[in-house]
Amino acid sequence: MGPKPKKKSDGKSGKSKKGKEARRRAEAQLRAEQEEAERLEKERLYQEHLAKLEAKYQEGRETELAELNSLEQKFLSAQQWKMDYREQAKWEHYLSCDGTPDPTVPREINTFVSLWRDDHDEDIQHVMGKEEVVLNLIEKLEFLLLEASPDEITEEQRDQYQELILQLQDLLHQKYNQATQNLLKRASMYEDSETGNMHTVIKDKNTTFCIWVNLKKKASFESFVFQEAGHGFVLPTSLALLSVAVRVLHTPYDHLSPLWVQCQGLPRQEASGSRDSAEHPQGTAQEPGEEEEEEEGREEPSVPPAEETSSKERKSSASLNENSNNTDDIKETEEETEKNSDMLDELSQEGDAPLQEAPGGGAEAPEVVDLQQLLPLGGVYHIQALQLPPQARDVGDWSVVELLDVGLEVYPYSPEVAEDGTQAPVQITLRLPDNVIYFQVPVVARWDPAGQQWRTDGISNTTYEAEEKSITFGMGAFYTVALLQDAHLNLPYQAWEWHPTAVDEGLFTVTAVFATIQIQIKDNQCMLSSVVVEEEEVLSHITGKWMSPFGLRAALKRAGVNIFPAEYSPEYVPVPTKVSEHLTAGSAQDNDWSLYMFSDEKVQNLKLTETSEAFSEELEEGSEFHSTLYHMLKDSASSEAMDKVERAGFKFIDSVYQLLLATRVLAYS
Repeated sequence: MGPKPKKKSDGKSGKSKKGKEARRRAEAQLRAEQEEAERLEKERLYQEHLAKLEAKYQEGRETELAELNSLEQKFLSAQQWKMDYREQAKWEHYLSCDGTPDPTVPREINTFVSLWRDDHDEDIQHVMGKEEVVLNLIEKLEFLLLEASPDEITEEQRDQYQELILQLQDLLHQKYNQATQNLLKRASMYEDSETGNMHTVIKDKNTTFCIWVNLKKKASFESFVFQEAGHGFVLPTSLALLSVAVRVLHTPYDHLSPLWVQCQGLPRQEASGSRDSAEHPQGTAQEPGEEEEEEEGREEPSVPPAEETSSKERKSSASLNENSNNTDDIKETEEETEKNSDMLDELSQEGDAPLQEAPGGGAEAPEVVDLQQLLPLGGVYHIQALQLPPQARDVGDWSVVELLDVGLEVYPYSPEVAEDGTQAPVQITLRLPDNVIYFQVPVVARWDPAGQQWRTDGISNTTYEAEEKSITFGMGAFYTVALLQDAHLNLPYQAWEWHPTAVDEGLFTVTAVFATIQIQIKDNQCMLSSVVVEEEEVLSHITGKWMSPFGLRAALKRAGVNIFPAEYSPEYVPVPTKVSEHLTAGSAQDNDWSLYMFSDEKVQNLKLTETSEAFSEELEEGSEFHSTLYHMLKDSASSEAMDKVERAGFKFIDSVYQLLLATRVLAYS
């Protein structure tokens, strides 16, 4: 067979493939150029549209601001109404002649403070009765500082009221110390027949006072529980044979934390309820020369070194649950009075021991609490070991008591050293208040009076029982302690809604991280309708009660439902914003929500949604720029909605404004 013929290459076929490829590239390039041209044209048209909107915005800006100014006249009307209301309240208080002072009148409050300070023979029940009056005076001053405009009170008056609050808080704690001292002088009269020691619990709606006195001094004694209060302690072995008392004084108010705010130079954001002062401020509401004249007119009476009472009087005072007058025979020198006036300083400096080595032997790094992140909740627990004063002894038909001029003395306790060289802590168990919600395990902190701050060092072995509402922990010494909670744990809000229910009435619903809160608003008052946690309604003690927006905010914060961001909260909670119109009761539909962006000068409605993959400043179709959110919403709102806004009364508008300003739902949802 001969050789096979060679195949010739198909030139036409190769040229055809190259031509097709070239055409495809040319078509792709043409499409890309067309798409780019379309994009540029679209961008040009969009920029022209923005320019027109900007021009229209600038043209109408002055008109919008003038309209807004007209609407703001309702706030001025509300402010004037509040001023008139306060003046009317002052007049009604004057006519009532109920014996309580007006805290804004220097002469009245000075008389109240002076008379109470000079009364040294009070018992615990009497102090608790006066405490209600003092707390009301403090609340009035704090609400006045929050609500009053600069035209109503001067800066000098503000400083005066703030220092007066300190003075009242300081005096209140002084009185508890004096009453404790009066009780300890007669501790042996109330000896328990079973244990041989003395113990009692005295409480009202504000304060719980627990005290145990070691009268028998048995080495076998280990621990004690105040059954009526649920608080308890394990007594260190070194104290079992000593004449000491253990006091647990629980106040639902916190007079200490604002001292940290003051030291930090931060503005006070809200009414705090009260505060313990580690220093004694001078009388700030006094008129010029008043204090000096009073001091010059004093005489120091001579008093015998012991007091004597008849056995009949002694026996009649044996009940702790009755108001006793048998202490009228007690006399104190002026020198003792002066020392007692410094009692709070002594207790703060000695009872709240300085930094000590942590239980377990190793030195623990100091932990200073940042009160912008953690806030005391449920009040303050003053836990102290006190030295027992000389007890009354019977001499015939008389009871003789040796008087000391040292006031209430704190026992200088130091942590015990165990056999292995570690320091044994003081073990404390506290029953948490029923009217407070702890959404997380509370942080136990102790007050450091020297640094004016809360610290977590010196606290160890914390055990929290949520069901039993109790917490047990160890302390390096006897401290004043508080239970702290994250200030932002309910932020950001999951959702919020506002809808009208009637003329000048509405329902405000906030769904927070751990709770759903519903607040009813009517005219100038608010009412907590419900707080639901895990499908269960809670806080029945404050639901269904009408109060001012400021009062409601304070009540919710005291109860542990903090939905009120502070100026520094953006450092902890970054969030977007959203708004939806409501005309009637009920929830908004998913497609009713809009997303808005705010700048210093304008508001704009964005096209994107919260589920969009990327952020874009592209405007929603048909929307425009506006200088305020009010005018932005007016663009898309119905005439019925705007009619409701324009017809709303100024008191109702102010209440809604106060709640929205306090919760800042636009920023924290």
